[in-house]
Amino acid sequence: MTIRVLLADDQALLRSAFRVLVDSEPDMEVVGEASDGAEAVRLTKEQRPDVVLMDIRMPGTDGLAATGMISADPALAEVRVVILTTFEVDDYVVQSLRAGASGFLGKGSEPDELLNAIRIAAGGQALLSPAATTGLIARFLATDPADEDRDPARGERLDSLTVREREVLVQVAGGHSNDEIAERLEVSPLTVKTHVNRAMAKLGARDRAQLVVIAYESGLVRPRVD
Repeated sequence: MTIRVLLADDQALLRSAFRVLVDSEPDMEVVGEASDGAEAVRLTKEQRPDVVLMDIRMPGTDGLAATGMISADPALAEVRVVILTTFEVDDYVVQSLRAGASGFLGKGSEPDELLNAIRIAAGGQALLSPAATTGLIARFLATDPADEDRDPARGERLDSLTVREREVLVQVAGGHSNDEIAERLEVSPLTVKTHVNRAMAKLGARDRAQLVVIAYESGLVRPRVD
């Protein structure tokens, strides 16, 4: 299956470089380019890409707002957004995850990292590794004073999870893969995948990235203090 990719960046030269890279892969194709967030939302509705590579800082409607619009549209539930940022340590990154992004990647990443990120997002996984990145996100989520942005019902929604689903959610929030979780809990990777899918369905999460957000915002998992 060919992964359909939409590029959203206000720098034409950078978009051209991304297009050449993506189109050079036999399992990927660029289906559109946007120079701002509003255009990205419009093209996403028209083209229905599998993955949107979204620059977080663009004139007019920025990447954060555009990500929120895409994630809020039920018709675009299968679209995954990967935020591209010059500053990987950035509070906007956390806001983008809350808005529905599947992860983020620094613009200085190697070509193979970018291609791998597209494949990971298209496969429904969260682009939240290495573990240090997950820890950074955790600290932002835990210390953000904007309580009005939090969903008070999320803690109650955790009551719908089984004990095993809670255990798996804790592991997901730690940035562990299905194989790693399976080894830690002494179950099969398929069993882990089943628990993850059930947790996403019960909590209304689009993907693993959203599970991480819910785990920390609900208080199920708290960041370690180094």
